[in-house]
Formats: sequence, C-alpha cells, structure tokens
Amino acid sequence: MSDQGLVITTGLETPPPPRRPIHRARWFWFAVIGGAIVVLSTVRVITGAEDIDSSGALTAAIALAMPIGLAGLGGLWSERAGVVNIGLEGMMILGTWGGAFFAYYYGPWVGILGAILLGIVGGAVHALATVIFGVDHIVSGVAINLLGAGAGAYLAVRTFSSLPGGGPTQSPPLPQLPFISIPWLSDWLGQIEETGWWLVSDIAGVLRALTTNLNVLSIIAVLLLILSWWILWHTPFGLRLRSCGEAPHAAETLGVNVIRYKFMAVLISGGLAGLAGGFLVLVASNLYREGQVAGRGYIGLAAMIFGNWRTGGLAGGAALFGYTDAIQLRGGGDVVRAYLLPIATFLIAWGVWILVRRRQGKPVVGVVTVILGILSAVWFLGVTRVSNEFTGMTPYVATLLVLAFASQRLRPPAADGQVYRKGEST
Repeated sequence: MSDQGLVITTGLETPPPPRRPIHRARWFWFAVIGGAIVVLSTVRVITGAEDIDSSGALTAAIALAMPIGLAGLGGLWSERAGVVNIGLEGMMILGTWGGAFFAYYYGPWVGILGAILLGIVGGAVHALATVIFGVDHIVSGVAINLLGAGAGAYLAVRTFSSLPGGGPTQSPPLPQLPFISIPWLSDWLGQIEETGWWLVSDIAGVLRALTTNLNVLSIIAVLLLILSWWILWHTPFGLRLRSCGEAPHAAETLGVNVIRYKFMAVLISGGLAGLAGGFLVLVASNLYREGQVAGRGYIGLAAMIFGNWRTGGLAGGAALFGYTDAIQLRGGGDVVRAYLLPIATFLIAWGVWILVRRRQGKPVVGVVTVILGILSAVWFLGVTRVSNEFTGMTPYVATLLVLAFASQRLRPPAADGQVYRKGEST
C-alpha cells in the first residue's frame, strides 16, 4: 500500500491558536463606532461645541481623509511587498501636476488618469532604484521626494505661466468632478440635526455627511480600499505579493518571481499616491498650487503604520487625521477644548485603574497618568477656547500621539526594507 499523503501525528503538536470569529470582529468595530458617537454626542451636549460632529465638519473630514487614505494605501501595497516607500510625498506632488495638466486640456476624468500616470512614473523610479539596483529604500524615497518637488515646480512654470488665470506657482481653475447628493434625505436629516437632540442629531449629522455633496472620486477611493483588501488577502496574487514582504527567499524557492511582484507593487503604490495628489487638485481645491501637498504623503505613511499595515486600520487612521485637519481648518478652537474633557476623564480613569491593579508593578505610570489627566481637566476648565496656534498643530500632534501609543502593537512585514537580490539566501 502506498504511504503517499500519510500524515503521522504524535498528539504532542502545539494546536494552532484559536481564530477570532469574523462576525465577532465586525461587531467589535460596530461597537467602537457606536461608542464613539455616544461619547461625542455627550461631549457636545455638555460643552456646547456643536461643530464636534456636525455634518459640515464630517463632510470636510471625508474630503481631507481621502488623499491621506490613498497615499497610505499606496504605501501599504509597496510595504506589503517589502519595499519601504517614504517617497509618497514626491509621488503625490507629481500627481498634482499630472492631474491639473491633463484636466485642464482634456477634462477631469482624463485628469484622474494623468495623476495616476505621473505617480506611476515616480513609482517606477523608486522601483528601479530599490528593486533592480538595490539602493537603500530610505535614500531612494528621500530622493523621490526631492525629485517630485523639483519636477513639479519646474513643470508648473513651463506649462501654467502662459495660461489665462495661471502662473508659475499655480494653474488656472480646473473643471470639477461631479458631486452626488440625495436631496430629500439630506434636507430631512438636516432638520433632525438642527434640533440638537442627544445622539439622534449626531447620528443624523453622520448620515447627512455621507449623503450630501459626496464627490465621485471619494467613492472611487473607498472602492479602491475595498478592492485592495480583497486582492491582498483573498487572492493568490495577493498571497504571493505579501510573501515577498515576509520571506522573499522562501517565496523564490516556491517559484514566485519576487522581483516582478515587488516592481508591480511599487508601481501600484506610485499610481495610488499620484491619485491622492490628483484628489487635491480636482476635488479639494480645483487648481494646482505649489506646496499644496503639505506633508500629506508623510501623514498617509503614518496612517498606514497606525493601521498596522492593514486596510481597515489604515482607513481608521486616515479618518482620524482627516478629522483633525478639518477641525483646525474650520477654526475649531472650541472643539479642541471640548476634547480635553474626555481626554482628562480617560487619563484619570486609566491611571486609577493602573494604581488599583498595580499593573506590572509600576505605580509611577499610574501616578503620571492621573497627573496628566488632572492637568487636562484644569486646562479645560481654565479656558473657553484653545488658541488658533495650537489648533493649527492638531493634525501633527495627533499623528505623533497615535504613533507613540500604537508603537507597542505594530508588526511590519518581516522583510520590509531589506534589499533583495535574486538567488541569495539570508
């Protein structure tokens, strides 16, 4: 009798860890979102900061989160294949010029393709340097950022200076992409939002933001996020690509063309970053302006890291950073002050819990946490509005705090950033 396929077990093997049921994970995220709405509604009623979750603030947050999310999604594709891409900023800059140039001459839909094309050009340079020639990924990324900024400025001078309404640092006004609204539903939700009822008005504000003046490119961005999740985690192509970022030499022994997959991933990364730049010129401002990327490529990279190199976490990080950016642009000093109340409550409760449980035998951590909570409460009670200077720092402060608190649970791909050479074993 043939013994092929026979598996002998001893009973001593370590059983695989139990997997969390998918439906439980979904309910967890629904609970998180619902809990956040309850907290925001309560803070709004107590502090009177009506803009904390108004439909206007959330609509602005969606628009500002999309370029960050697209840039972070580009970084996700690249780093899942093992190539660090800090050149997202430069690729976004190239995408802003490409989107503006092609939209001006051929229309906004061709402008989208132009933004993607210019981003792919930046991705191709990064892929050529890192994947083919083995250049350090950080060095290449910095060079792409410098190259993108210089090329964007040069191309703008050459193409926009002679156009009516244009100049060396900006393009003429560009044609707009269509916005989608559901008028009767939007009006009805607006009436409920204006009542100011606890929780009911807040839910109405969230729904109104999702059904009013939603740009088609925002919908495309969400679909790209879902499509990326499905490709990377539910297709053989995605499995092979992720294997290149975890164990490229093992993948090579199984017949995976690692170089090809890495190159394709970086090209896709560049295209998504270029699309993020195109969003800025075609939706956010409807013209090209030098310096309008303003570090969003780096914030997108931070959102990806905050999301632990996963699409769902990336979406949450982009939403957080987009929201903080929207608040500061709307002059939300009263909103920032309102957030001091839940922050103070959380820090004091957490510190007391640490002291009561004597977590890890470190009562000093609990004492420091309680003190920080008390200082936040004093700040909340001592001011009526946070200064505009601090409010303008909100997106960057949020980025630093999120990365600091999330650093303990992060797990990047095992071979992320490592130079790969075909035929060499580690």
